[in-house]
Amino acid sequence: METNQAKAELLIRSSVESVFDAFVNPQTIVKFWLDGTSGPVTPGATVTWNFMVPGARETVKVTAFSAPSHLAFGWSDGVKVDMQFRQHGPGASVVLVVASGFKELAQVVDAAEGFSIVLCDLKTLLELGASANLVRDKAALLGAAK
Repeated sequence: METNQAKAELLIRSSVESVFDAFVNPQTIVKFWLDGTSGPVTPGATVTWNFMVPGARETVKVTAFSAPSHLAFGWSDGVKVDMQFRQHGPGASVVLVVASGFKELAQVVDAAEGFSIVLCDLKTLLELGASANLVRDKAALLGAAK
């Protein structure tokens, strides 16, 4: 087991299919996490993600895709992200994100915080119908700090 892992987990009161789809559908992922994407997340795809932090961009290679239960991808810097989706009673799901491959502890802390904010904003979007702009507001703080 790798020690430099960031983890985030959250219960979202929406079907596991809807939660999974939010991460693979370009029209949905830009409502809570990204500023833009070059295309959908599909098995074996390579897509470019533009994050809400000004200038933050990443090439993502999908390494596992088993709808609606598992999604994994790698970033260009060697970080690996593994997402598990499971049903949690009627109309609710649990999402677990584990990111690994970090070189420094500060990166682990930042990733855990980042993925927690992403999951919270997704929860708001799917449960209440609108983003709370949590990711956008954190991105604004990060952009101002540069």
